[in-house]
Amino acid sequence: MTEYLISNLWAVWTAIAIVCLIIELGSGDFFVTCFAIGALCAMLTSFFCAPLWLQILVFALCSVLSIIFIRPSLLRHVHNHKERLSNADALIGRTGTVIEPIAPEGFGYVKVDGDEWKAQTHADTTINVGETVRIVARDSIIVRVERV
Repeated sequence: MTEYLISNLWAVWTAIAIVCLIIELGSGDFFVTCFAIGALCAMLTSFFCAPLWLQILVFALCSVLSIIFIRPSLLRHVHNHKERLSNADALIGRTGTVIEPIAPEGFGYVKVDGDEWKAQTHADTTINVGETVRIVARDSIIVRVERV
């Protein structure tokens, strides 16, 4: 078995690349992908009967160059650097239904996606039960709403 692997290093580099790509499926940050690219470059080098030290050098060099030049481009294209709101911040802009009247400069409750939130408004009139409101801001656990 070892004689086969020594005489066919391309198979070892291919296996390393596949393992790196499988590991990358769990992380998604394209760091391990760069090592897969390095392994593929080393595999190509092994087809030209290059010595093992040269294949390792090509693997290391291509991996580092991939981290420097390819990874940022992949991250930019896949993740688009959009700010993704999460948790309570994702409520801003959503609509809900008033379940307890909200008096001017007072508090009431709204239901948004099945969750109840304490709400306040800067409107001059009371927002009654059943009216639709839009969440415009959030202060801790209190959301500020306006009539839709």
